[in-house]
Amino acid sequence: MRHRTLLALSIVFTFAPLLCADQVFLKNGDRLTGKIVKLTDGKMTFNSDLAGQISIDLKNIQTFSADSSIKVVLKDGTAFDRKIAAGESNQFAIESTDILTPQSFKVADIAAINPPPKPEPKWTGSISGGLTSTHGNTKADAANASINLTKRSDKDRIQVGVDYANGRQEDPDTGISKTTEDWWRSKAKYDYFFSRKKYAYMDGRYEKDSIAQLDRRMVIGGGVGYQWIESDTTKFSTEVGLASLYESFENPANSNSAISAQAGYSFQHQLTPAVKFIHDLTYYPSLENFSDYYLTSTGELRMRFTERMFANFKAILGYDATPARDKGNTDVKYLLGVGFEF
Repeated sequence: MRHRTLLALSIVFTFAPLLCADQVFLKNGDRLTGKIVKLTDGKMTFNSDLAGQISIDLKNIQTFSADSSIKVVLKDGTAFDRKIAAGESNQFAIESTDILTPQSFKVADIAAINPPPKPEPKWTGSISGGLTSTHGNTKADAANASINLTKRSDKDRIQVGVDYANGRQEDPDTGISKTTEDWWRSKAKYDYFFSRKKYAYMDGRYEKDSIAQLDRRMVIGGGVGYQWIESDTTKFSTEVGLASLYESFENPANSNSAISAQAGYSFQHQLTPAVKFIHDLTYYPSLENFSDYYLTSTGELRMRFTERMFANFKAILGYDATPARDKGNTDVKYLLGVGFEF
């Protein structure tokens, strides 16, 4: 009896570490026993009982198991914190409290295991400006400035932007300076993501333009959007919703307001490592009369000449179907400057 007890204990102590260990099955037939530490950038860090800490390419893993819960993040954004069971070829399974049969996933679809905590989201953006001054037969001065800020987390995104320009030119006959350009606009937007691609948004705009006799234009809107692409090189999203649009004009003083539909898109693409193209467009047709609408669009070509400094050319288009009296429907503004990204 005593010999049987000793034999049983020896078996328990021999195989207990295997029963409580994580295991990785390689495509070459090898099996590793130890502890899964993490997986990032396509490589798994594994503490092997025999070889110590090693790095394994994900493409070489047939399947694996984890005796305790680990956090697994898939490439489509799905994440779970569960025990893992070895699966069929090139698959793994997770325990589920909702169903009896474990769910299976492809090993190749893993983006990360036990990823490090993401850093707190920070504000990023750019500041740019330009200045021209002419003296001689023509005396003129002009200045422009732009500020764009973005803060992005897994759940939401905040964007703020301001553009400004002012120009004056002196009449050579009278010596009187005349304002040739005096406008500014601001925009703020908040997006809340229900998933990696679907989100709801609220935004607001405020504009003034003394040359167009626009005392103020205010737009407050909201709706839903879809982030088709969001990568380091390309970002593209589309949106639809409703907006309240109010315009007030000078000389003669009048105003109008309307509830409008709202539709638009935003696009960014890194053409080369040094050149970026940015474009957006938003269309506000009145729900009472679709021929009465306001449209705004911005295009920018930005060329980086240092890691953070850039030169840019920006064009801003505004079309108002009902402008101030004796003023045109279309305004196109061109801004040329240098800037700093942070």
